Amino acid sequence: MEVIEIASLDDPRVAPFARLTEAQLRNRLEPEKGLFIAESPKVIERALEAGMRPLSFLMERKWLEAARPLVEACDSAERQVPVYTGDREALSALTGFELTRGVLCAMRRPVLPNVEDLLQKARRVAVLEGIVDHTNVGAIFRSAAALGMDAVLVTPTCCDPLYRRAARVSMGAVFQVPWTRIGQNVRDWPDEGMERLHALGFKTAAMALSDEAVSLKDPDLNAEPKLAVVMGTEGDGLSPRTIARCDYTVRIPMKHGVDSLNVAAASAVAFYQLA
Repeated sequence: MEVIEIASLDDPRVAPFARLTEAQLRNRLEPEKGLFIAESPKVIERALEAGMRPLSFLMERKWLEAARPLVEACDSAERQVPVYTGDREALSALTGFELTRGVLCAMRRPVLPNVEDLLQKARRVAVLEGIVDHTNVGAIFRSAAALGMDAVLVTPTCCDPLYRRAARVSMGAVFQVPWTRIGQNVRDWPDEGMERLHALGFKTAAMALSDEAVSLKDPDLNAEPKLAVVMGTEGDGLSPRTIARCDYTVRIPMKHGVDSLNVAAASAVAFYQLA
């Protein structure tokens, strides 16, 4: 391994781990230069299995030998992936957080497919509208992978599934479930996005509290050959405009006066029933 001790927290080589904001990492002006940070060996391993390109590692000194197979799997005859290291205190000061299992990897962001290509063979799709909590997004991706959803679409106001915490909470499922953005700015959703889904043969189901909502067990809903399950942001849920554009409004039957579940928990119930 090419191991490099960090002598200064201002070292530009570790800027992706410390000083670049989420917006800078995504680099919308030059997407081909965008990066993301994978955290923990399991997440890094799944990213590599999905073909992600590693650029550099950052890890505590005590993890160097344990992580050697992971690092060496990234090396080629032409290039070794550098490993920057230091003790826990130095790395925590650098990143601003405690490293999970002591290992981070900066990777090149993949080019996202367009919606039409992604959904060519899909039957069950999740659409995440404006979900801003990275933990919820990661948990939804993990449920989507485990429970058989074919793809995930995120709207322009939804947070980044490749953000470090989202990818870690998903246990790397963000690299297992095909996904892309449906629209690049807020004007693209819901009107244009719904039209694209309908043009591809999908019926859309808004998960929302409404007196007109059908049960998640509704036989017509479950019999749809192509279905996009649309889930909304924490607190406010889906926008009225989105609900109005959907073919179904759906709710999960509840007891004891409970009206709703957290969006991540609701996604698991919905995916299990519908996928």
